[in-house]
Amino acid sequence: MTEHQQYSVVASLPGFELREYPAYSTVSITMKESFDQSGNRAFTPLVRYIGGSNSDGRQIAMTAPVIQEPQSDGEQLVQFVMPAGFTAADMPAPQDARLACQEMPAHLAAAIRYSGLATESAFRKQLARLERALATAGYEAAGPARSARFDPPWKPPFMRHNEVIVPVQPSVVA
Repeated sequence: MTEHQQYSVVASLPGFELREYPAYSTVSITMKESFDQSGNRAFTPLVRYIGGSNSDGRQIAMTAPVIQEPQSDGEQLVQFVMPAGFTAADMPAPQDARLACQEMPAHLAAAIRYSGLATESAFRKQLARLERALATAGYEAAGPARSARFDPPWKPPFMRHNEVIVPVQPSVVA
């Protein structure tokens, strides 16, 4: 079974789940393709890295989700989350110069879950729902929204687990 990224549920609120994520490590690539193309195009170099195309020739277990973060310049940052316990210092260097190993800080985030295909259209629709729920609950975004895909492409769309995750500031609502 695939390891899932760790987090603690702080609260289940109307329209979203509030989570605390501990620090974690990722290997990432920035793609120039569209949102819908980037996830698939980024998969090959990222899976090669965890398959042993790295300085140690070390295989690393696949985890979920695969994270995609649209960038302000239209590019797409696509990340594989490393298994729990990895730090950026522990990670073997990528052989592909397009890849980067990063340590992500602990943070508070809001998440909304949905099924179906994780297209840009679905991401934008779910992000709008999440932003409305956050505003109603008195939370503010503290960073860019991310698309999280938990399932392989051969899983039927109606059975897929996708999320939109937004880092947030603590609530100012009493």
